[in-house]
Amino acid sequence: MSQKKSFARKLAAVGAGAVLASAMFAAPSSAAEKIKLAAIDGYSPKSLWVKEFIDFYIPEIDKRLAKTGNYEIEWNQAWGQIVKVRGVLGGLQKGLGDIGVVTSVFHADKVPLQLVAYATPFVTNDPKLVAQTVDGLADKHAEFKQAFTKFNQVYLTNMAVLDTYQIFSKQPVARLADMNGLKIGSAGLNLRWLEGFGAAGVAGSLVHYYNQLSTGVLDAIMLWPEAVVGRKMYEVSPYMLKADLGTANSKVVSANLDTWKDLPDEVKTAIQEASILYRDHMADEALKLADSSLKAFVAGGGKVTELSQAERQEWADKMPNVAADWVAAREKEGLPGATVMKSYMNVMRANNQPILRQWDREIGS
Repeated sequence: MSQKKSFARKLAAVGAGAVLASAMFAAPSSAAEKIKLAAIDGYSPKSLWVKEFIDFYIPEIDKRLAKTGNYEIEWNQAWGQIVKVRGVLGGLQKGLGDIGVVTSVFHADKVPLQLVAYATPFVTNDPKLVAQTVDGLADKHAEFKQAFTKFNQVYLTNMAVLDTYQIFSKQPVARLADMNGLKIGSAGLNLRWLEGFGAAGVAGSLVHYYNQLSTGVLDAIMLWPEAVVGRKMYEVSPYMLKADLGTANSKVVSANLDTWKDLPDEVKTAIQEASILYRDHMADEALKLADSSLKAFVAGGGKVTELSQAERQEWADKMPNVAADWVAAREKEGLPGATVMKSYMNVMRANNQPILRQWDREIGS
């Protein structure tokens, strides 16, 4: 066991010594070895990925370990308790949790290669394809995983937890011109998607949008229907502009490196296998809930306007070349930005995605 033990695991062990000691005398010699793991995210189970971490991911890990009976994990689930929504990366680094979901879009400066999909809007609405592609790139380019190693973590997988971004507003928006002057909340690099036609992007997060819309801090938000319905934001942003801006991988599942080193190989394998299943399951859930969430939005009083294809193309064309800027910044950092961008777009083209702008082919022109 390494000298550095996570704070969360220490917390989980407080008061348990006497119980475990008595259990040792009663248990047969073949009893499973108990391993304490704390799972963290700043978001609560209201968020789809946290709910599915509880209902799908943890049971998948436990099921694998139950096959041999050698190990059993005692889970300490601390959702929305130990860290804030932007604090998971730092919390796992410090050992405040053993495994968790990092919202990578909040950390463009720390894990920049994870944001390749955010640098390529209007390319795909397929979350599973995006997540699988990014994991493939992470396997080919060590820099993806090294970014997490710097923060004392092991990269397990990434996730795209949404079907496609849309605009939800307090007042009707039917055309690009209607967004001129609006304050629109979103997060990270996709704030740049709002440049070029007079909208003002405002950095924020799911947990604050409702109040910000209610108080006039925001006029609109760029989100996806499941998130809006899950937090009843249709009450304060009842108008949806269906623009199908595209999906992106906004999450990473990672584990504290000190914890990981101490885990038996069998447990590591179970977690790794379950992580990939969780990744694909989340994409399936995002797509499955897309239609039902849209219906729930309308049932809650929401009204939907579809942006014309001509205006979608105009939006894509007027947007600054986010991809070129992203590549230039990565190359300046010594990262393979151009190679990653080209590889990502090649996969999208090979899968016949509805690409409105060939971002990589403009770079250097």
